[in-house]
Amino acid sequence: MDTEGYKDRAHAGRQLARHLRHYAGQPALIVLALPRGGVPVAFPVARALGAELDILLVRKLGLPGHEEFAMGAIGSGGVRVLQPGVPGLMGVTQEQVERVSARELAELGRRERLYRGGRPPPVLAGRCVILVDDGIATGASMLAAVQVVRRQQVARLVVAAPVGAPDTLARLAQRVDELVCPLAPPRFQAVGQYYRAFGQTEDEEVQDLLAQAWAAPAVRQPYQDNRKEQT
Repeated sequence: MDTEGYKDRAHAGRQLARHLRHYAGQPALIVLALPRGGVPVAFPVARALGAELDILLVRKLGLPGHEEFAMGAIGSGGVRVLQPGVPGLMGVTQEQVERVSARELAELGRRERLYRGGRPPPVLAGRCVILVDDGIATGASMLAAVQVVRRQQVARLVVAAPVGAPDTLARLAQRVDELVCPLAPPRFQAVGQYYRAFGQTEDEEVQDLLAQAWAAPAVRQPYQDNRKEQT
């Protein structure tokens, strides 16, 4: 199924878990999802690997007037990653960059409170961290997430996604200990192109999946490869 695409994010997560099974049962393992779309992918990954699930919030910085294109991203701890040529790209000014950054920083804080409530962020030092998103296009958000995690002295950093742009994956691979992406089509255009169902993940779904994960601590057990999940 990896060569064709995925039914939905949950299916993609189950497929992705197979490519990560060499991490199953590691005691210091944690799966960090990038909300919102990364959470329904990461949930079955964490379950399959017997790993703790948590979130790492980053926000795309949309190009003014063309918000679907990322000019960069921000992450927790004040990390900001800008694409080459920004400011300046398509006439974008420094003032516009700062305005978009401030808006997205406020949204990042809102989601942090909404999803996490009073739950403290996980301690990552010395742990094996798997960062998961539903796909990697420009890589700006994932690069910001990588920088946030690297600041916390982790033992090993893995980036995993069901699908990604080959050139972006090549750049990211140089910054992490392992990159796992089963589907890297040469004519990649958009992440949603490789999902049959790719509706927006709502806050309520994120909250529900996190509540399930946090209510039932991960059980450390060997990876079980259920071949029925191929369809």
